[in-house]
Amino acid sequence: MNKEKLILQLKEIDAIKFGSFILKSGIISPFYIDLRDIVSYPLLLDAITDMLIENVQDKEFDIITGIPYTALPIAALVAYKLNKPLIYTRKEEKVYGIGKKVIGNFKKGVKCLVIDDVITTGESKIEIAQSLEKEGIIITDFVVIVDRSANGEKFLKEKGYQLHSLITIQNIITTLTEHNLISKYKQKEVEVFIQNKQKEAKVGFLQQADFSHNPLTKKLYNLMKEKESNLILSLDIENQEDFFSILDKVGNEIVMLKTHIDIIKCFNYDFIKKLTEYSLKYDFLLFEDRKFADIGNTVRMQYRSGIYKICDWAEFVTVHLIAGASILKGLFDGISNRSSFLLASMSTKGNLINDAYTRKVIEIGKDHKEVVSGFIGFGQNEDEVRKLKRKIPSGFLLLMPGVKLEKGSDALGQTYISVKSAVRAGADCIIVGRGIYQQRDTKEMAKLYRDTAWNEYVSIQRNAY
Repeated sequence: MNKEKLILQLKEIDAIKFGSFILKSGIISPFYIDLRDIVSYPLLLDAITDMLIENVQDKEFDIITGIPYTALPIAALVAYKLNKPLIYTRKEEKVYGIGKKVIGNFKKGVKCLVIDDVITTGESKIEIAQSLEKEGIIITDFVVIVDRSANGEKFLKEKGYQLHSLITIQNIITTLTEHNLISKYKQKEVEVFIQNKQKEAKVGFLQQADFSHNPLTKKLYNLMKEKESNLILSLDIENQEDFFSILDKVGNEIVMLKTHIDIIKCFNYDFIKKLTEYSLKYDFLLFEDRKFADIGNTVRMQYRSGIYKICDWAEFVTVHLIAGASILKGLFDGISNRSSFLLASMSTKGNLINDAYTRKVIEIGKDHKEVVSGFIGFGQNEDEVRKLKRKIPSGFLLLMPGVKLEKGSDALGQTYISVKSAVRAGADCIIVGRGIYQQRDTKEMAKLYRDTAWNEYVSIQRNAY
């Protein structure tokens, strides 16, 4: 089978669709590639298998894997025809039995060919490579049936991997247009979409405000522009006098103040009155790190009632989604001009948030953009931060705690990434606490953090164009 026949057969079984489709990233795509049903067409599956084998016949590999779920039966058939061992990685973590992540018999140092059905961004390819490499398996090549990406080959090459594909989205729309199966208008629409996706990779976080439908998200973006700062101060000070003394020194350097209101000693509502006055005086937003995590009715009372009345003064709050999406309805139903940041990952060693949880949090956030401005997330290095950033749709911010001028850790299990690494990898704002307010010259240290983070951002923008 050649490329043209493959494309026509995939169209015939409705594996190539045109219309309006919401992707994992939240982007609306004019086309969709769905190869899950090819297992129901034995002759087509056999032909695709032969094409994959021909595509990689000059490559050296000892074993084969397929990325679950669609590619796994395809990889099994390729392995059978080539008489090569098959392995696979579990998509979900197993917490019982022997808990093996990689299934199959293999030795460290073997070279593995990775097969998948489609490449969109390349993120899942990197994840599978890293998972296998942790087991001592060597990964150099990926082969896919359809490359629908804007720059997947380049992305993988930058990571040290080679991508091979049977057909590309350009092959598809050209062939279908030639056979009058789609209009030239539809062909142009897809081409423009791909071109825009290529440009989107170069758009800096300040331009992401254009993608947001949340007024508070836009307000934060605009404040970042005006103050030329992406610094958030986490001020965990119990004494009220010390609290405001520090704010007098650093208020001009920050775009947002993150509080834990329940640690303030001798609290009364005069503290809130003074806090809001300071936010207007120094032009920063208020961000209560309450980490709401209960059922909807309970968080509603915690947010709107009690002695703190957080809803009255904090533009933003943090939310743990362990109770599900209903918590957002409990918090924000009937309220305007308030928003949240969802906990997507944490910077403490041994925390229980895994990748599946992170993905679900981002998915829920994407579906509630009117009350979600972004995500709190952490990565111990630039690769981890970039991996997280790629999951986050346009128009949402990534706020990063665990940031210091230099990478390190403390005695209580908190790990830190450097300011430059965090911003370079995609953090929209950095959250800094003790690194500022425990220093001898608090004002100068805040200015240093602000300048370091902002200058790194400016450098990224300059290099992008």
